[in-house]
Amino acid sequence: MKIELLKTFLEVSRSLHFRIASENLFITQSAVSARIKLLEDDLGVLLFDRSKKHLKLTAEGHRLIKHANELIFMWQKTKQDVGITAQHSTQLVVGALSSVWDIVLQNWLQKIHLNIEDISLLTNTYSPLELRKSLLNRVIDIGFLFEPTFVGEIISEKVATVPLHLVTTDPDYSNKLTDFIMVDYGESVSAQYLREFQDAPEAKHFMSQPRVALNFILEVGGAAYLPRQITFEYLRNKALFLVEDAPVFSRDIYANYLANNQKIEVIEQALKLFPAVRI
Repeated sequence: MKIELLKTFLEVSRSLHFRIASENLFITQSAVSARIKLLEDDLGVLLFDRSKKHLKLTAEGHRLIKHANELIFMWQKTKQDVGITAQHSTQLVVGALSSVWDIVLQNWLQKIHLNIEDISLLTNTYSPLELRKSLLNRVIDIGFLFEPTFVGEIISEKVATVPLHLVTTDPDYSNKLTDFIMVDYGESVSAQYLREFQDAPEAKHFMSQPRVALNFILEVGGAAYLPRQITFEYLRNKALFLVEDAPVFSRDIYANYLANNQKIEVIEQALKLFPAVRI
């Protein structure tokens, strides 16, 4: 099965329109249709319902999305691993929750690039369950989660503690959580929030990524608990304001990796680039 067919399928599943998909892929609309037909013939199922005016994913199409993403990532990993040049002798594959990328990992990747020679980085985003599975199956070398992984083969190391402050676009915000965006930082923070704000109204919106919530309130106003790392510039420029009397929450971030990984020395060297964490 050609990777191009899967990439075309994912683009059509996002746009639900052959013409838009063809424009995004820089190929003709007939080529998109032909690729989808080839993929459907290969799998023996229909991936899109074409019977109505608007294209719609079938149940089989919905199930294929996850597998298509995994297969494309594995193909990228294989190409990079097999084709690494002498200048990049070690491939380090990193997976994390989408929110963890926003908070601490982007700067960490830059430190790896600047401080460790002969390394090639490959990154991807996972759900917690997929991340643990990918670690055990050796698809990724390091996985970042909000909780440690209690599996004998996996080492869990706390690499960061992130303070979460209530910030708002309204300098006169009254701490009653109006126009509040709930950001998903895991069960621990959710439990802390429910204890502290038992009488607060229900959040207006729910978002899984701090960066998305940040951009949202900057555009339309509101409040959210966000990491200081991504709000510092906006607080300084008074685009955001700290709610001084609001409780401060915190979230630990753990690096998880297999103890018998052949790249253990590179993994440990990379993790040392995080600032020291007080346990």
